[in-house]
This record gives sequence, structure tokens and C-alpha cells, in this order.
Amino acid sequence: MPRPLNNEQRRLHQQRRAEADWYRWGPYLSERAWGTVREDYSPGGDAWSYFPFEHAHMRAYRWSEDGLAGFCDSEQRLCFAVALWNGHDPLLKERAFGLTNAQGNRGEEVKEYYFYLDATPTHSWLRYRYKYPQSEFPYATIIDENAGRSRSEAAFGLLDTGVFDAGYWDIDVTYAKHDVDDIFIRIAATNRGRQAASLHLLPTMWFRNSWAWDADSPRPRIETEAEARESGWGVIARHDSLGSYRLSGRQPARLLFTDNETNSRALWDRPGPPFTKDGFHRLLIDGDEAAVNPDQRGTKMAALRELQISPGETQHFDLRLQASATEDNGFGSLERVLSTRRAEADAFYDELQPEATTEDHRILRQALSGMIWNKQFYHFDVNRWLEGDIVAPPQQRRRGRNSDWRHVRAADIFSMPDSWEYPWFAAWDLAYHCAPLGLVDTGFAKQQLELLLGHRYLHPTGQMPAYEWNFGDVNPPVHAAFVLRAFRADMAATGEADYGFLQRCFNKLLLNYSWWLNRKDPDGENLFGGGFLGLDNISVFDRSTAPLPDGYRLVQADATGWMAMYALNMTVIALELNTRYPDYEPVAIQSYEQFLAIAESIRGFDPAGVSLWDVEDGFFKDVVVAPDGDVHWLDIYSWVGLIPLFACEVLAPELLAQAPAFSEILRQHKGGEVHGHFITECPHTGNERGEHLLALVDQTMLYQVLQRVLDEEHFLSPFGVRSLSREHASELPVGVVPGIGELHIRYTPGEAESPMYGGNSNWRGPIWLPTNYSLVQALERYHRYLGDEFTIPLRDGPVTLREAIDQIADRVVGLYRRRDDGTIPALRPDSPFQDDPHWKELALFYEYFHAETGRGLGAAHQTGWTGLLANLVMRNYLK
Repeated sequence: MPRPLNNEQRRLHQQRRAEADWYRWGPYLSERAWGTVREDYSPGGDAWSYFPFEHAHMRAYRWSEDGLAGFCDSEQRLCFAVALWNGHDPLLKERAFGLTNAQGNRGEEVKEYYFYLDATPTHSWLRYRYKYPQSEFPYATIIDENAGRSRSEAAFGLLDTGVFDAGYWDIDVTYAKHDVDDIFIRIAATNRGRQAASLHLLPTMWFRNSWAWDADSPRPRIETEAEARESGWGVIARHDSLGSYRLSGRQPARLLFTDNETNSRALWDRPGPPFTKDGFHRLLIDGDEAAVNPDQRGTKMAALRELQISPGETQHFDLRLQASATEDNGFGSLERVLSTRRAEADAFYDELQPEATTEDHRILRQALSGMIWNKQFYHFDVNRWLEGDIVAPPQQRRRGRNSDWRHVRAADIFSMPDSWEYPWFAAWDLAYHCAPLGLVDTGFAKQQLELLLGHRYLHPTGQMPAYEWNFGDVNPPVHAAFVLRAFRADMAATGEADYGFLQRCFNKLLLNYSWWLNRKDPDGENLFGGGFLGLDNISVFDRSTAPLPDGYRLVQADATGWMAMYALNMTVIALELNTRYPDYEPVAIQSYEQFLAIAESIRGFDPAGVSLWDVEDGFFKDVVVAPDGDVHWLDIYSWVGLIPLFACEVLAPELLAQAPAFSEILRQHKGGEVHGHFITECPHTGNERGEHLLALVDQTMLYQVLQRVLDEEHFLSPFGVRSLSREHASELPVGVVPGIGELHIRYTPGEAESPMYGGNSNWRGPIWLPTNYSLVQALERYHRYLGDEFTIPLRDGPVTLREAIDQIADRVVGLYRRRDDGTIPALRPDSPFQDDPHWKELALFYEYFHAETGRGLGAAHQTGWTGLLANLVMRNYLK
């Protein structure tokens, strides 16, 4: 008998059935909108310089908004966030500060500390913490110090300035939904200093500026309510499409009003409106009373409270945002709603994995909370951006960045990689996000996967947009794998198979699959390129923008491995659909035949004779082919040679039972035989469950590759699988490569030494979650078919596949588990994260990790694909 739904699960059920829109309000406000491509109207496409941080407080955004602990409706019409002033800063603190790519010695990086403490999938309960210094924020010190540092030196951050030693504020923001359109908000300020201090607290509500760019767009308004009724004060926000909403406060406050308009006079010495976006900043910092509207109306408002707080004391500011027609508008139910929603969140996560240790439960809950907080409203009409608003842009823009993507019209909620560093979708990141999202909200995961396959995103050629900086770049084709995963996860969660979702995705994926076959295999040899493929500097040269001399070509083992995986994914999806719609069996056969053709080519048994498998070294490698047909392997041991392992699927007997023609194809190619050669691991016989294995890498090759993977002198680090083998630590020469020259590559376990791709990420050594996760998943499938009889001979004795998988997964999760000495490897060792009671339960989820120390590197709120930690924690209890 199924377990009864808890309240959060019940809300998710209502959302799936369209019985209530619990997604209408959520944490959809970005941490950063300045410095993005969509806000860049410069001639040369220098987004960081065109709209810098210094402009953000007084310049209205065109496309989307940002703020601290931000919250808004799903179309980002009405926004709410917290603003602060400690009495010393030169700026009102309205958004997180960070360095641009040019300012940071390690590229762009946020220089603040904020944390996503908790979240439920329907946003019925959200908690956020920001640590705000009590003394002046050291903007100039951070900029100057990083400017003087080289790439070989560590980046200089806020903790390094010592500013927290003088005291700081813990600002906790909690959202608790009383109902779909009724949200209680509690802002708690705690003095972590040694002396009493004052804090100006300004919860702020405003409308995204749509009227300045469209003369036909009605201007919304916010104004004081005639009667505050049961609360201390109230304002009404009126919008033509959103309706009317009321924000009220329990504690007294001074209500301030201005407009979300650009301060043209301050920026460019041009006339502009009297009340502008920086009105509250000018009032507090400059003492300019004329900066706020005395008539108490505008498109932006704040409720100002000046708090005097003793050391260790906490003071609250309680608010309520609700549809104005709601009759209950007081705060009598506040404590009950806060208590209930917190208890529901506890129950939701406790039931997710009741057997988890306290340590694993902490990792699981914070990782998934970060996934939910990184949902962002993404707004970008590329054609309108290229043509310009009101003022025509420079002509070169029309032929510049993303000019081939005029059909993109984005106005959707996306799961972002990192809402400050990467406040835009990235295609392969998004697919990986759907694995952890699928643990808590399969409906949202499915919706995310469908988004990029829709006509407003997918290019007419079938190409999927990569990311905002260059939609035309190429990310690995992982979408089909996660569509299949989401379909199965949703069926397990709901007991219903959503064939409509699977069919819609598959039909669009066929377009993308065809694009890959036709565009990335120019010679029709089933050997693929793709260039960058999201792996940044993993190669010895820029595979994307550094073309080889005429007549030379690069054949990529990773691109070819990804495409073998794609072909198998499409095969299995077609077989799943065939159980409902028999017309899909021929498509399954076609996809499988394509897989066999790729397998034949990657082994060099096709007419082209270019093998990516180095028999002597037992590893897959990129190949440079000269005009005369001469082949040169790039002797590099990296993820490039491991990705072919991902092309592995296990077929359930019920799929084959309804596909007799496909089963006959398996029989014809039994044992993976094609044209007299055994090229794949596709045994005709099933295992004890009647399942069949389809895999690019056969058992002999698997032995050889895994011996390297599980060797600590090669790939296996204390924290997972390195992106480049440690055998390159002494900078082994790659040799003289035809058409390129002499090349070297060196294992770099931490930050990048190469400026390639901006130099703010590194695939030449560190630990990355997405590829480690995919390897674990692939080995799980191998183990499901081969069982414990298959072992890998190592120096210390043979290990089973299960033991190998556990070893990799446990080491990766160990990045965030507290060790015997009390430290967490991923977090900075000489920091309060390790032992300070006000920091030690907080986690930053980094983009990638130092392979020898485990230290987190890159973007610091990358949940994002680092949220895959939640899946690796869960698998530990589901063996």
C-alpha cells in the first residue's frame, strides 16, 4: 500500500495536475543582471564593460532584474528583495558584488558570502542567509589586490580583507507561503559583532521596467494603501497583467517611493526623470530627500527601518505579500505558518532519504536547496536585442554575437548553473541539473528538458543553443540521456508513464540528432568533431577557434563517444515509445544501426581506417588526420578517452518482447559483430533478469581503461576521477603533431594555468561532478549486466565493478563530508567554515575541485551540476 503524501508532496501533486500554481511565486530573481550579454548594447560586444557593477544601482535593466534573497512572480513583473546599509558603505547594498573577467586574476568571481539554507520545490518554504560586514565594504581593496596578482597566485576574497573581524550581520530571509498568492516574509538581523551597532534595513518591492522599451506597455504603479487595516502599514502594487498585490508590514517603517528608471543625469549628464532607480541610495548615502517621491507613489518602494542591535541579539522585520483581494491581511497566523512550513520541509527531506546519516542529510538538503534557489527567470528576445530598442544599435551588432539566433525568444524559468557567475542557461548544464531536480520535482525536471527543444530555442537547423555568450557553440549532446532518465524517474515517482512527454522530446531530438550527424561529421565517416564541447581547456590547443591548416582535421574521441551514447539513448527512447506506439520500432533500428556504424569507425574497421582506440596503450585518443591520410594520436590521458564508456545501455526484456524486428537485428549482430569484426559489447544472450547490454566499449577494453581510472597514480584522486591523468604531472610531451607542431600538456590539479577560454575554469586535472556522475552511471549499467563476476585486476588485488563504483562515488561525496579532523575538504581550510559555530554548517557548492586537496574552485554557488552530489548521496542508500 503506497505511503500517504506529505503536505509538500501534495502541493507538487496539485502542481502536476494544474490544480494550483505553486510555481507562480519563487526565488526567480538573479543575483546578477549587470555584465550579461543581453544587457550589452555595445559595438564590440564587451558585456562586462558596457554595463558594469558601478552602474547597476542607477541604471534600469532592459531584460531582467537582480537582488539579494530575491523573490518574484514567474514572469518577473513584480520583484522583492532586501537592501541594507551599515552606515559606512559608499553604496546601498542591493546586490552582490564581484569582479569581471578582466578584473579577477582568476576571471569573474562573486566576492560576497550568501547561502541557500533551505527550500522546498513549490517554494512554500525558502531560507537564505547573507553575511554583511558592519564596517565599510572593501570594494576598492578587492579590486586593487586582485589586479596586482598573477594567474599563479590565489584570488583575493572578502575573508582575506579581515573585514569580518570587525563584526558582521547575519541577515536571514525566510519566505513561507500561506497559500499560492499569499507569502509571509521574515527578515532576521543578528549582530555578530562585539559591540552594539545600527543597521538600515530596506525590504524593497519594484516592477521590472517594461514601459521604457515599449510605448504601448502600460505603466504599473505602487502606492500607499488608504487603510493599513490589521497591519502597521501597507502598499498596493497594480499591474495590468499580474493584477493587484498588497505588501504590508508588522513593524512600523518609513515608506519610500521612487521609480525604476535610469539616472541619465548621473551616468551621462543627460536630462531624465526626477525619481530614479538609485533614489534610496541617494537618500541614505547622500542625504538627498528630493530623491524620493513625496507623493508616496512610484514603480519602486522600500520600507526603511533603522535597527539598533546589541551583540548576539536578533531583531525581526515581518512582511506579507498577498493578492490584494485576500481578506485575511494581518499577522495573527504568521508564527503558525512559519512553524508549519518548516516542519513540512523537515518531513519532505526526511522522507526523501530516511536512512541518511546526519552528515549526508546535511549535504543532500543543502545541495537540493541550492538547486531550487538557482531557478531564475530568463528573458531575452534576440531579434529585438539585435535590432535595438528606441535607439538603433551599431550596424556591426547585426552580424555579431548570436545574429544567427534571431528566433530565440526567452521568457521562462530556467535552472541556472550559478545565479551570479552564470545567470543564463547552458545546454549541457541544464540537462545534468535535471538529475538532482528529479529527486524532488520530476514535473519541473521534465519541463526544463522540454524548454530547449521548443521552437523558441531550438534552431531551425536542429542545433540546440549552447549558452548566452555564444548560442552557436557546441555542448555535449546529453539531452536525450536525461530525457530518458526523467521519464523513468517520473514514472517511479507517480506510478504513471508520461509517454506524451517522451514522444514530444523524442520528435524534437530527432532534429538535433540529425544536426549532429550532418554538421559534426563533415566527411560522413561516423567520426565526430565539435570543438570545445564544454570541456574548456582540456586539449593542448583551442579545439573551437584555432583551426588546423588546410587539409588537416581533428577527430575527437569525446565527440565520437558522446555521439555513440546519443545513438544508444535514441535507440532506447524509441523502444520505450514502441511499447505504446508501434511505429517507433523502425526508428529504434535506425538509431541502433547508426550506433554500430560509429562503433565500427571508432575502432578503425570502416573504409576510412581511422581508429581512435590505441591498442597498445588501451585508451581512446583524439586523432589528427593529415591531408595524405596519415594518422597521429594525441597522446593525452584525459576525460576525452573516458567518455566513450558512457555509451552503454541495458535493455529490459519487456522492451525487446514488443520489438521483434529489433530483436532480429540484435541476433544478426550478436556479440557486437559487424562486417566480420567484433566491435562492441552487445551479447545476444541476456543476464539472469533477461536484460541485454548494448555498449561501445567491450569487456577487454573496459579492463584496460578502468585499470588506469582506478590507479591513484593516474586518474583516481582522493576525491574522484581527475580530468587529466596524473601521469602528465611532469609535463610529458605530446610530441610533434602534424599541422600543429610540438605540443606539451601538464597536469594541473587546481586553478588553470592556461588563459584558454578565459582561464576561469580548468579541465586539466581537477574533479568535475558531471563527468564523474556520468561515469558512475555508466559503470552501474555495466555492473547491472555483468554482475560481480567481472573484476578489474589492480596492484592491491582485483575489485568488482560495484566496489569500483562505490570507491569513485564515495570519494566525490567526501568533498563535503566532515573528516575525522573536523574539516570539510571542499571548504577553505583557514576559514571560519571549518570551526566557527556561525559558519560551520554552511556550504558553498563549487564549480570544480582541486584533485589533491579537494578544495572548491571556480563559481561558488554551482548547484548547478554540483547538485549532483545529492544523487551520489542517494545512491549510497539505494544499493
